[in-house]
Amino acid sequence: MGFSEKWERKDEGPGLMDRLRGTVRTPTPLKSQIEVANRQIKLLISQLDGTVNRIKQRDATIFRAVVSALARHDTQHAAVYANELTEIRKMGKMVTQAELALEQISLRLGTITDLGDIATTLAPAVSVIRNMKDSLRSTLPEADREMGEISGLLSSVLIDASATGGLSLNFDAANEDAQKVMEEAAAVAEQRMKDSFPEIPTGVLGGRVPEDLSA
Repeated sequence: MGFSEKWERKDEGPGLMDRLRGTVRTPTPLKSQIEVANRQIKLLISQLDGTVNRIKQRDATIFRAVVSALARHDTQHAAVYANELTEIRKMGKMVTQAELALEQISLRLGTITDLGDIATTLAPAVSVIRNMKDSLRSTLPEADREMGEISGLLSSVLIDASATGGLSLNFDAANEDAQKVMEEAAAVAEQRMKDSFPEIPTGVLGGRVPEDLSA
């Protein structure tokens, strides 16, 4: 099968005898496989967004507990709640970073119009997804399987396209591009956390009551 046919093959349908025998299996065009992967990514983004919203709700509850404990001069419980708040926010930043990185990958997949875009787009995309998969495995195991499937599908498309069209892969450039996507996502996630979550009262992690609440 030619290179362009592998990208977007028009299925004319099997003949009568072939249909009766059930022996014809039309290869799925690469474009369709990428579209399937992108739909899975968008679904995962939606799931991560739901997780972020749940984290925000949990954060608000714990933050109120911190303030309430400080108002009672209960520094021991305030410190416990504050430490829990810190861990919740670490997870929130991690999930937000993954969501932002996947949004960038989804946008890139949507711009692929021919086989020539495959190597420059899919190689860093696969790297980003694998990195996000590893970072979320312990904190969000339910996303592990979905990311594994997406990574596997995109890797398969990349290998198929490379074998069919003789595309050369620059792994150094792909890894550099993937690192850039992750760093940008981390920076935006950090800013979102600052904008969306109230600052933990100064000194509470050390077990001291802030001056404005000690009176």
